[in-house]
Amino acid sequence: YGGFRTLMALFKAPGVFAAGAALRPVTDWAHYNHSYTAPILGLPQTNIEAYKRSSPIYFAEGLKDQLLICHGMVDTNVFYQDTVRLMQRLIELRKETWSVAPYPVEDHSFTDETSWADEYKRIVKLFENVLKR
Repeated sequence: YGGFRTLMALFKAPGVFAAGAALRPVTDWAHYNHSYTAPILGLPQTNIEAYKRSSPIYFAEGLKDQLLICHGMVDTNVFYQDTVRLMQRLIELRKETWSVAPYPVEDHSFTDETSWADEYKRIVKLFENVLKR
């Protein structure tokens, strides 16, 4: 839940955190594994409000701080499409404090050491640039 929590923190409490890195985040529970979410939230068709209250994409207008999203493009757990939908929403909201690092050959759990190294290099750079100001 780390990526999900990062998004919710940055979107719902702007200014509390200067920056965040969301790794492979769920952005909209309506597009996640229904066998996982349905027992908790019900079905998206019948409990729309629960999905809206618990999905970061509906709070994206709150983004003020720096956000880095890292996501494998062949993720079979949290589909990359979730990040793409959030990117489009951030574009529509004219947000400028975000970036995405896509990893073309990675699933939810990265396996290539170069992907891990790149991801953590980007996170360190984000925090160094933002927190050392």
